[in-house]
Amino acid sequence: MNTIKIMGTDDTPTVILDAENEVFEISGRSLPEDVTAFYEPIIRWLDDYASNPNTKTIFTFKLVYFNTASSKLLLDILMKLEQMHEDGKDMLIRWYYPEDDEDMQEAGEEYADIVDVPFEQVSYTLN
Repeated sequence: MNTIKIMGTDDTPTVILDAENEVFEISGRSLPEDVTAFYEPIIRWLDDYASNPNTKTIFTFKLVYFNTASSKLLLDILMKLEQMHEDGKDMLIRWYYPEDDEDMQEAGEEYADIVDVPFEQVSYTLN
């Protein structure tokens, strides 16, 4: 299975989808100009991964900001993870948020309420 590594910019998040090394992470800022085009390869990768996922998948979100358009695509990703969980796969979502960022904390809580997947909220200190 191919690995996806996208280095983040001011407008796009860093994305690492590496099944072999068990790294599944989206981090940084997500406000791409064409949100569908940016996230389409990620959604396709998850579709492929779902056919033969690892024994356990820990998917990490460590976003400091995302726009409304990104929120829909993030939900699509979470729904893919929920489908794998419903198919009996061991899934865990870790939602990291800066400890002083109530909006990001609440976003994680809202996603956790929407999808039926084990969900951990983890606060951290920005350097």
